[in-house]
Amino acid sequence: MTTRFGIFVPQGWKMDLTEIADPVEQWEAMTNVAKRADEGSWDSIWLFDHFHTVPEPSDNTTFECWSATAALARDTKRVNIGQMVGCNGYRNPALYAKIASTVDVASHGRLYAGIGAGWYEHEWKAYGYEWTDVKPRMAAFREATEIIWKMWTEDKPVYNGKHYSIDAPINLPKGANNTRPQFWIGGGGPQVTLKLVAQYADAANIGGGNPDVIREKAAILKGHCDKLGRDYNEIVKSTGLNVFPIDAGDDPQKATQKARGPKDWEQFSNDNIIATEDEIANKVEAALEAGADYVIFYVPGVAYDLDLVDRVEQITKRFA
Repeated sequence: MTTRFGIFVPQGWKMDLTEIADPVEQWEAMTNVAKRADEGSWDSIWLFDHFHTVPEPSDNTTFECWSATAALARDTKRVNIGQMVGCNGYRNPALYAKIASTVDVASHGRLYAGIGAGWYEHEWKAYGYEWTDVKPRMAAFREATEIIWKMWTEDKPVYNGKHYSIDAPINLPKGANNTRPQFWIGGGGPQVTLKLVAQYADAANIGGGNPDVIREKAAILKGHCDKLGRDYNEIVKSTGLNVFPIDAGDDPQKATQKARGPKDWEQFSNDNIIATEDEIANKVEAALEAGADYVIFYVPGVAYDLDLVDRVEQITKRFA
C-alpha cells in the first residue's frame, strides 16, 4: 500500500489560535492552512472533534468539527478531509451517518468519516452529555458503528439495541455518487475497537506514532481480520506524529516561541517532536516499519507560519 500523509488544520483545540484575537481571522487562519495543503501533495487535512481546549479547558476558541469539515469541503478542491475522530457520544449515530453522507456529497467524495468512543470527560459533562464508565461507553460505540454502517449500506435499515435504535430511516443520498463515505475508526482497544475496524472500517488510527504500540495493535487487528475472513492489507493503518521542524543547531525554545502561544515550554516540548527534518523523517520511517502506512502530522504554529506546511511536506516526499 502506498504511503500517504495528512496534516491537521489549526482548529483551536490545542491552543493553536490564541495569538489571533478576532474569531473571523482565526477561522481564516484555519482555512489558509487547508488551502495550502490543497495546493500541495498532501492526501488529507484533519480536524479534532472537541469543544474545549487541551491540556485543560480554557476560554479560547475551539471550532466545532463537522461545521468546519463542511466549510473546508467547499474551500478546497482536491485534498481529502477527515476527523480524528468523531466522538460517538456527541451525535446520535443515525444523525452522524446523515451528516457524513451530506458532507461527502459537498466534498465530491473527499470525506474520511472518523468515529471513536470519546474520552474527554470534562466537555461531555459541560455540554450535558451523560458520562458513563468505559464498558457501557464502548457498548454504545459498538452499536453506533453498526447503525452507521447500516445507514450507509442498506435501504431503510432496522436496528434495536440497548443504547440506540432505528426504524427504517431514509438516508439518501448515502454519499457522493450514492456510495458511502470512507470510514475511519480511531483507537486501539483490542476487544471492541480493533474488531470493529476489522468488520467495518476502511482505515484505523493506532499507536500515536509509537512503533511498539503500532506493531502490537497491527498484530491484533490482523488477528481479527483473519478470524473474520477480512483482507488485512485492504485496511489503512494510520498513526499520528506531532512535529515541529527546526534547523540543525537551532535553540528549540527560541525556534518555537511563536508556535507555543501561552503553553509553557515543558508542556510544549513533551507534546511535540522538535527536531530537524532528518530526525523527523527517522520517526516516520520507524512508524512505517512498525506497520503504519499512513501518517497524519500535527504541526503547531501553522496558523502563524504557512511555510511550516511546506516544510513538513518536503519530509513526506522522501517516502514517495
